[in-house]
Amino acid sequence: MRKVNISQVSETAQHSPKGTFSVFRKHISLALGGLKDVGVFGGGHPFDLELVRVPPNRAAWPFHSHSAQWELYVIISGKGEVRTSTETVVVGVGDIFIHPPREAHQLRNVGSDDLAYYVIADHALADVVHYPDSDKWFTKPQRKSFRMLEADYYDGEE
Repeated sequence: MRKVNISQVSETAQHSPKGTFSVFRKHISLALGGLKDVGVFGGGHPFDLELVRVPPNRAAWPFHSHSAQWELYVIISGKGEVRTSTETVVVGVGDIFIHPPREAHQLRNVGSDDLAYYVIADHALADVVHYPDSDKWFTKPQRKSFRMLEADYYDGEE
């Protein structure tokens, strides 16, 4: 068994250059011996658990969808707004929601205090994330961002 107290898990910060996106994360699964973006296929855990904190008037991440990954959210403090392709829903303390693969989503803090939540994500062998607002893509576990240029299937092969 591996055990850790949440107070002993270090918090990391990530901010976009212009400040639109700001997030503080406690990587609980990593503190318990998990590997970043690697499931049981590579010696990691079958899921990832993080404690996330988002400052007022910020979003943790851009609007995006995963091709393979599921994400379960548990709101523990603050007030947020979840944007999907079809609706925007207000969430608060005690709300629990899930985003299946291919459902675009974004959680934004719309309150005056920090928005805090747990997010549990499963680990697929690979995941491709699409950002509809910028038409950008991101691959995991490679952790590479790019924009696609459509090409014929055999282009460059012969």
